[in-house]
Amino acid sequence: MRRGTPLLAVPAIALLLLAAHFAHAGLWTVAAACVAATALLAVQRAWAARTLQFLLAIGALEWILTAASLARMRVTHGQPYLRMLVILGTVFVLTVLAALIFQHPALKRRHGLDPGATAPSPTAG
Repeated sequence: MRRGTPLLAVPAIALLLLAAHFAHAGLWTVAAACVAATALLAVQRAWAARTLQFLLAIGALEWILTAASLARMRVTHGQPYLRMLVILGTVFVLTVLAALIFQHPALKRRHGLDPGATAPSPTAG
């Protein structure tokens, strides 16, 4: 297994959680796009990493908007909301970490994001 590859599980999980969220909301096209975006994890290029970071940042924003909307609705109806905020806050943090994980030295090298190093050849063993 290549160095840094296990780290890619974090963005994969974050993207799949976003896909489940959008599928639950009936936004099947967006859910499919999230699942399809996981394929970019296999692309060892800077543009792929930056695209994933952008998508994950948008996903983190979605978690904040969802948490605010659900909390507002639950408060209005006199329902408890703290547990929901903790869960969505945790998913938000996971999504932010997934975007930031591409700053890890192993992933910077893997995707050619480190100006002092070159990206490995995709055919290299």
